[in-house]
Amino acid sequence: MKISFSRSSVVTAIAILILLSAVPGAVRRIIQSGDPYLLTRRFFEDLRARLSGPGRLRFIIQPTAAVLLGMRDGKRDSRTRCPPFLSGLVFRRTHRRDLWRSAIASVRDLVAIAIILDIISQILIFREIHPGAALLLGPVLIAVPYSISRALTNRIVSGRAQQVEANRPT
Repeated sequence: MKISFSRSSVVTAIAILILLSAVPGAVRRIIQSGDPYLLTRRFFEDLRARLSGPGRLRFIIQPTAAVLLGMRDGKRDSRTRCPPFLSGLVFRRTHRRDLWRSAIASVRDLVAIAIILDIISQILIFREIHPGAALLLGPVLIAVPYSISRALTNRIVSGRAQQVEANRPT
């Protein structure tokens, strides 16, 4: 019996294993200190350290990659006449499932890599792992630029297609 794994399932599995292995230490720290860390003043101070410490380039590269993926998917949405991503998720129930699936398929690897890189930067900068912070920051670095660029690209491409169609001689 041959078991095959795709590259994306391996990357995702590694991210999940790292997060799960960090949970006991994080729970122990919370119990000992009473500090939940996530969204506290210390979290935001540490965010500044992440922006200037090892791995700071990822705050440029990862959102840029997400924007490029969003543009690709926004063009595809326009060609298939799907609604713009954000409005489709919120207002178009019939398209919601397909939009979610395509978004997850597009950014799954990027989010997993973002989580892994955040954990690595936490180890290098703070000498400890905060899995909640990695689980929050990694996806936010990807989801926000991806969603916005996908929706805007769909609107721009659809608008241009409508202009070309309207200017066509009949």
